[in-house]
Amino acid sequence: MNQLLQYLDISDDVLEAIDKDIPVIGLETAILSNGLSYPDNYHMAMEVVRIIQEAGCVPATLAVLNGRIKVGLSEDQIKFMCQSSGIIQMTRKDLPFVVAKQIHGSTTVATSIIISRMVGIKLLVTAGIGGVHRGGQDTFDVSRDLQELANNDIALVCSGPKSILDVGLTLEYLETFGVPVLGYQTDRMPAFGQRDSGFYLDYRIDEAKEIGKVVKTKWDIGLEGGVLICNPIGPHLELDTESLEQALQETIEESKRKHLEIKQATPLLLDRVLELTEGKSLLTIIEMLKSNARLGAQIAKELYRIDY
Repeated sequence: MNQLLQYLDISDDVLEAIDKDIPVIGLETAILSNGLSYPDNYHMAMEVVRIIQEAGCVPATLAVLNGRIKVGLSEDQIKFMCQSSGIIQMTRKDLPFVVAKQIHGSTTVATSIIISRMVGIKLLVTAGIGGVHRGGQDTFDVSRDLQELANNDIALVCSGPKSILDVGLTLEYLETFGVPVLGYQTDRMPAFGQRDSGFYLDYRIDEAKEIGKVVKTKWDIGLEGGVLICNPIGPHLELDTESLEQALQETIEESKRKHLEIKQATPLLLDRVLELTEGKSLLTIIEMLKSNARLGAQIAKELYRIDY
C-alpha cells in the first residue's frame, strides 16, 4: 500500500467516508471524456453526484490526471474531464502507461473497478457494461470489464451490456466465471436503450435491500468476485428498436472499415443513435445513469451495514 500511495490521491470527503465506513460509490469517467459532449456530460455528471450525496452516500469520480490516480474529483476536475480532448480511455493495459507518463486518462468500467478496489470501494455505478463482442466466439474479442468484474469484490450497477455486443455470449461468459447477474424488478437482461434484450437473467430481486443482502452474503461466505446488478430504463425512455439496430449496423460497418476498437466505436455509436432518435437517446442515457445512481445508493447503504 505504501508504494501505491505515491501514485494515488484520495479526496478529503472520500477519505473521511472510508475512515468512518460511510458508503462510497465509484463513478467512471469514460462517458464524460469519450462519450457525451459538453455541456451535457458535465450537467449529467454533477446531477449524478448530487443524487448520490442526497442519498447519504459519497460519490468518488475516478480518473488519472497528470499521472495521479484520482479517487474523488472536484467539480473543476469533472469539468476538465468533460471539456478536454485527447484523454486516453483506459483499460488495465493502459493504466500503468498513463500514470508513468504523467498524462490524463478516463476510467472505463474495468479501470474503475481496479481503482475502486485499491481503496476498498464496494460499489460502482455506470450506464452500460462491456462484454463479448459480436463474433467473439471467433475473434476472442472480450471486454476487460468482464474479467475485472469476475476477479474483484465489487457490486456493479448498470443497465445491461452495450448493444454493439453479443448479449447472449456475455451472459455465458459471466456464468462461466461465477458472476451472479441480478435483475432489479425484471426477469430479463436489459441492453443499451432497451428494457429487454431477449435473454433471461439468473435472478429477479424487487428490493434494493435484498440485493445488498445477496452481495454481502456472497462475500461473507468466501466467494470472491463481483456481482452484476441490471436496472432497466423506464418504458417511456426505451429507444426505437429499428433506429437502434440501424445505428448499430452502421457503426459496426464503419468500425470494420476503420479498424476501430470497441472503445473507439462507442462514441460513434452514441452519435449515430442520437441522430436517428432525434435526440431522445441523450435523455435516455442521462436518465439511465441517474436511475442507476439512485439504485446504487440504496444498495450501497445495505452493503455498509453491519447488521440487518
